[in-house]
Amino acid sequence: MKFSTKAIHCGEEPNLKEGGYGDIVTPIHLATTFARTEIDKPTGGYEYARTGNPTRKALERRLAELENAKYGLAFASGLAAETTLALALLKNGDHVIVFEDLYGGTRRLFDRTLANFGLEFSYVDATKTENVESAIKNNTKLIWLETPTNPLLKLCNIKAISKIAKAHNLITVVDNTFASPYLQNPLNLGADIVVHSTTKYLGGHSDVVGGAILVSNDELYAKLKFNQNAIGAVPSPFDCFLVLRGTKTLALRMDRHNYNALKLAEYLSTHPLVEKVNYPGLKTHSQHTLAKKQMTGFGGMLSFYVNKKVNPKNFLGKLKIIALAESLGGVESLINQPASMTHASITKEERDRIGITNNLLRLSVGIEDVEDLKEDLEQAFQKSKLITC
Repeated sequence: MKFSTKAIHCGEEPNLKEGGYGDIVTPIHLATTFARTEIDKPTGGYEYARTGNPTRKALERRLAELENAKYGLAFASGLAAETTLALALLKNGDHVIVFEDLYGGTRRLFDRTLANFGLEFSYVDATKTENVESAIKNNTKLIWLETPTNPLLKLCNIKAISKIAKAHNLITVVDNTFASPYLQNPLNLGADIVVHSTTKYLGGHSDVVGGAILVSNDELYAKLKFNQNAIGAVPSPFDCFLVLRGTKTLALRMDRHNYNALKLAEYLSTHPLVEKVNYPGLKTHSQHTLAKKQMTGFGGMLSFYVNKKVNPKNFLGKLKIIALAESLGGVESLINQPASMTHASITKEERDRIGITNNLLRLSVGIEDVEDLKEDLEQAFQKSKLITC
């Protein structure tokens, strides 16, 4: 079954058996508990909504199918998924290698919360595979990757790093939020676990917060499933319904996101008020060849540095169609300044070292008409351009 078909049908097959209603769309099951006829036999396998819910099961099945995984687990947010993963697989004294360019909220979770429980994190430039291998210690247990990264759109070689991880008996986790399962499948490249913020492209309409973990290893799934129930950071049935609905148009939306982002990246890359554009679809991107190898498209995310002739805050305030807001992956275009918004929790010294400076802007390209988006950017450039003598 091809991707677009799976995105519509998997997990929502109509129940045409006797007693079934033939629902084309999975109902929103609001029950918090389920009656049983015998004390040791939960009806239909359900006993309590935190442990399992029919609407959530439909979503978990679909997400697993889209990532070519054996199992799917849904959570109340992307950070809820990440926290549950860490608590399920790591213990006091364990070491984690992390791609240094990643979502600010993930880094905040690692440095300000999980580090308090005795976990150690090393941040490396994973664009160079040898940096990951050289960071391995005796207590290393896990390698955490984003590719493409947030917000600099860097890539790492998933296949090569996963091979190194397996040689050292380490677990490889890939945050696949930016690419979505339509453009990239890390499990196919050797990764052990995929995480998503389903708030983003999978939901796709800026109306639901959620997260997911996808895995094929039975032992890892058992640990994660136990902790999904034990910790309880699960999504509501309505949230599951919204993400299910969003996935049905994922392929169509990603094609348009991808098309629009490339057009805007090309426009920005030749603009006299832009220093540099970060987008793996550009031939000038240092990892364009790797992107073509491990992705089927380049995604809807890009970032760019405005030059000294533009005041970043003035520019953001002049946009009319593109909204100044956090988050990404929705049908509408959103822009932000990572240094003061999504990555503000990282120290200025570390932001500057990585390249998250005040003149860096992150653009989540929506599915509007690309000419309207281009015109919006251009008028904002002209209105915010500093007059020099």
